[in-house]
Amino acid sequence: MLYQQTMEKLHVMKLHGMAEGLEEQRRSGKELSFEERFGLLVERQWLWRENRSLTTRLRAARLKLPACVEDIDYRTPRGLDRNVAEQMAAAEWVAHGRTCLITGAAGSGKTYLACALAQQACRDGFRTRYFYAPKLFRELVTARGDGSLAGLLRKLMKVQLLVIDDFGLEKATADDYRGLLEVIDDRHGSGATLLTSQYPVATWHELIDNPTVADALLDRLIHSAYRIDLKGGKSMRDPRHNAPPPAKASPRTPAPCG
Repeated sequence: MLYQQTMEKLHVMKLHGMAEGLEEQRRSGKELSFEERFGLLVERQWLWRENRSLTTRLRAARLKLPACVEDIDYRTPRGLDRNVAEQMAAAEWVAHGRTCLITGAAGSGKTYLACALAQQACRDGFRTRYFYAPKLFRELVTARGDGSLAGLLRKLMKVQLLVIDDFGLEKATADDYRGLLEVIDDRHGSGATLLTSQYPVATWHELIDNPTVADALLDRLIHSAYRIDLKGGKSMRDPRHNAPPPAKASPRTPAPCG
């Protein structure tokens, strides 16, 4: 009876991890001291809470791909330096509110790499949000039209890592880039930003119609940013990319003579 009451109280107090740990201890039948049992219960509650928080952060991030840094492909020749990628995966740049720019041709794996770094940031406890660049522009325009822009900007400012994928892919207006400038300016020095683009950074100024906005926006994005330039070659989207190499044919046994 005491056990059932204890379990009910643990769930009422939302100590679900501790309740699961207590049930496991009961089933295991191991002889443990009070300190060992209590330590295991606390550890289980801590893990339960961390896993739940991670699930919440990943759901809020809305990442396009279920990518992770452990699965990044370093075999395909595309100019990706493993040391640089692992340094970025450490997420110190996120903690310091820095910018990361990933450029490369279509199919070079920009989005996967961005999502992998963002997923790692979630695992490290950072609030993250992914946007496809044209969709972000549309949301900013809609928010400006219905009067909710201030609220949207506040939400984006609270995000510790903002991922903007395929920057420059679709033509945007000068007003679109002014809206993006507001987002970046609010986050400058306090929040990290990761951009991917098919266009080299040197050509970004030409994408923005207004030179003044272009100067202000690119100054905030490019200054002291980390850069990863992926080279062209075989598309990472090619279904043959991950196919195993064909098996070597075994030499045929020569037919008997005569």
